[in-house]
Amino acid sequence: MGFLGEMMGTMVLILLGDGVVANVLLGKSKGQNSGWIVITAGWAFAVLTGVFVAAALGSPGADLNPAVTIAVIIRGGYNVTTGLVHIVAQLIGAFIGGVLVYLMYLPHWAETPDPGLKLAVFSTGPAIRNTVANLISEIIGTFALVFIIFAIFAKTGAAAGSPAPGVGPYLVACLVWGIGLSLGGMAGFAINPARDLGPRIAHALIPISGKGRSDWGYALVPLIGPLIGSSLGGLLIRHLKL
Repeated sequence: MGFLGEMMGTMVLILLGDGVVANVLLGKSKGQNSGWIVITAGWAFAVLTGVFVAAALGSPGADLNPAVTIAVIIRGGYNVTTGLVHIVAQLIGAFIGGVLVYLMYLPHWAETPDPGLKLAVFSTGPAIRNTVANLISEIIGTFALVFIIFAIFAKTGAAAGSPAPGVGPYLVACLVWGIGLSLGGMAGFAINPARDLGPRIAHALIPISGKGRSDWGYALVPLIGPLIGSSLGGLLIRHLKL
């Protein structure tokens, strides 16, 4: 059941997350040009709903993110086999979510002449293309994500015993919103390899007219950066016994 939960939860994450990007970027959408605040808020709600779906379908941890899964493995929460199952499920769910966003906005692709905007619906890209700086931004953003998540649910310290049951997903959604607002301007805050890779594969395979390339030259940044950031976060969490 953990596989189903992670797959469906991640699918919902991408459906609503990439969906809000499509609403803001695609031509003749009712949300066109509504801006970064809308995108970051939409991603926060996407995380919230994805977590509830994953938990309802048998994955109470609701990672939805290989970076979070790796941090949990390093901390000692999962064995490697369970973690790999979760990661595969997340990638499949992210791909399906990307396909659903394409279908949802079917008439709007032809109304969007810029191939870069079409790609941006599916995957992240840098505001200023600088591989080292972009990689650092993903490392820091993902480190912040996993470290603060574990702090929210810490069993010791001033926050011990909180949050109340059911409140945790809302706090994590607020955290993602905050990361987007504060740290997302450099490269779009992937902070999740599945969130970027699954939909990027969907972009490459779906026959979108005038879509351009899938920018595989950049794709390693939102893949490797979050893995490094989550590994560093997991090691610190384990050391601090959070």
